[in-house]
Amino acid sequence: MLFPEPEPASDWSVAQVVRYLKELLETDEVLRNIRVHGEISGCKTYASGHCYFTLKDAEAQLSCVFFKYARQRSAAPELRDGMAVEVSGRFSLYERDGKMQLYIEQVELAGEGALATHFEQLKARLRAEGLFDEERKRSLPLAPAVVGIVTSLQAAALRDMLRVLRMRYPLTQVVIAPSLVQGSEAPAALARALDLLNEHGEAEVIIIARGGGSIEELWAFNEEIVARAIARSRIPVISGVGHETDVTIADFVADYRASTPTAAATRAVPDVVDLQATILAYQEDLGVLIEDYLERYREDLEGSERRLERESPRSQLERLQQQLDGTIETLQSEIRYRFTLQEERLKGATLRLHSLSPLLTIARGFSIVRRDDDQRIVTSITQVQPGDELAIQVADGQISARVTTR
Repeated sequence: MLFPEPEPASDWSVAQVVRYLKELLETDEVLRNIRVHGEISGCKTYASGHCYFTLKDAEAQLSCVFFKYARQRSAAPELRDGMAVEVSGRFSLYERDGKMQLYIEQVELAGEGALATHFEQLKARLRAEGLFDEERKRSLPLAPAVVGIVTSLQAAALRDMLRVLRMRYPLTQVVIAPSLVQGSEAPAALARALDLLNEHGEAEVIIIARGGGSIEELWAFNEEIVARAIARSRIPVISGVGHETDVTIADFVADYRASTPTAAATRAVPDVVDLQATILAYQEDLGVLIEDYLERYREDLEGSERRLERESPRSQLERLQQQLDGTIETLQSEIRYRFTLQEERLKGATLRLHSLSPLLTIARGFSIVRRDDDQRIVTSITQVQPGDELAIQVADGQISARVTTR
């Protein structure tokens, strides 16, 4: 050691103690170059290229730092939660936080880890049962009157979801079934909360959610008891667990998977602004439809009025009167025609008779002799006897004569 052990009664500052412990760690022969195997959890790589994670097993955990230059030099694979790895490095103390850390120099893969293996096994089994099938997933209500939420009352995610629900659709009511969201008791608590909302029965959709965290913190949503509670829910379920890159068994079983709790709340209810725009569009369409209907109704009414007018007794009488007037006019025309025709025929006959009239003969100097007793025209002497009275017709009168001889 670089300096002697302190006297028991000596007063040390915090910085002195931290530096002393750091020196102990960095000078220990075992801790200066050590290989440790475990499972990665809470892995996060910053824009600087430095990677921070926890190396754990069933009983304990270590904070690890994998600086960018060490990662590049060792050509390490892309690290993620659940990986089983064997790391080489040295222990030291980060003075500012008083935190012991394993500074990684080399990483080698040793498998996917116990959590990842359990995740894949459960996922395969539930998929084989059909719990992930799209056919069993139910559609979400358009505008639910009541939204149920399963999450922790202390979660920041709950405040975010309530804010989104209130902002997007203030008409909806919220029923909260509080539950643990991490730890060994969380899976059973989540399942009970889901069942309680189904028993309550007023919620039209349920959101099961929590904010981001490590794989261990989100693990409750990978437990079978939670998956089966979601599957048996009579109410559609939206999962909103962790961040966009986090995927849980609950996501596969849920009727809809949202990337975050905020996204789940956004999907659960419509935006009142969009609804108002839709209502206005419907009003315009309805106005056009009503106007079209009224126009068709007016046309039908006018047609009915015309038909009624045609079928009314007054209209029929007027039509019959017109027909009668037409018939009378036709008859009158026919009679006038026939009279005219007969008149012309009579004139022709008159002319013909006039041309044959004896008066014309008389006018030319001839006379007509008739027997006085029977007015028969005498055309032969054999028709008279001496003593017969005769009437001689001349142009300007009649002469009486007697037959003396023949």
